[in-house]
Amino acid sequence: MTSYAIIETGGKQLRVEPGRFYDVNRIAAEPDTQITIDQVLFVQDDDTISVGQPLVEGATVEATVLQHLRDRKIIVYKMRPKKKTRKKQGHRQELTRLMINGISVGGSSVKSAQKASTAKAKSAEPAPEPDASVTDDE
Repeated sequence: MTSYAIIETGGKQLRVEPGRFYDVNRIAAEPDTQITIDQVLFVQDDDTISVGQPLVEGATVEATVLQHLRDRKIIVYKMRPKKKTRKKQGHRQELTRLMINGISVGGSSVKSAQKASTAKAKSAEPAPEPDASVTDDE
């Protein structure tokens, strides 16, 4: 089971996981800077669930600003039939790409998906075989 949080940024709610990147509405921060998001609505860490009313007390999400970019163009076309009225507009939303570094609740860090998968891989390694040089001679 993976750990995740639901955060609010730019007027929207996002489900975020550590080690993944997300595009959100433009944030006033330079690329390669660390930011802390404290608008955390929900946190799940394996079997532990924290639900905020409306925010989870002491919960933060650490993120790094990767880059600023623009979304694809959206065309807005308005026309009134039989009136010779046509209006065409385009819009590109300004975005910021965030890499989620970690989720913490009350100062304690929530395990990331990468750490959990590494721990599972180490525990799945076969145990070393016993020494084969010892034999029964009769």
